[in-house]
Amino acid sequence: MKTLIAILGLTAMLSASEGADLYKKCAACHGAKAEKAALGKSEVIAGWKADKTVEALKGYKAGTRNTKGMGALMKGQTAALDDADMKTIAEYIAGLK
Repeated sequence: MKTLIAILGLTAMLSASEGADLYKKCAACHGAKAEKAALGKSEVIAGWKADKTVEALKGYKAGTRNTKGMGALMKGQTAALDDADMKTIAEYIAGLK
């Protein structure tokens, strides 16, 4: 049982680390802790629920979301992200408060 708990703890730490790494390219506009309105336009995303962030990222990637005119910019930012990356980033953002 202790081994399982240790593995789960390590997995959570690695996921958080990966989320921080993936988020680095977002930080230029959203802030280091997702505390900024990107380009003075977006909502502050710190603490957004993960499913809300995933939905937004998928919409931007698909070109179906254009909140506050940010669609084209975000489409480019999300182009290389797969579903797992989006989930990892979303979980990281959810933990920022």
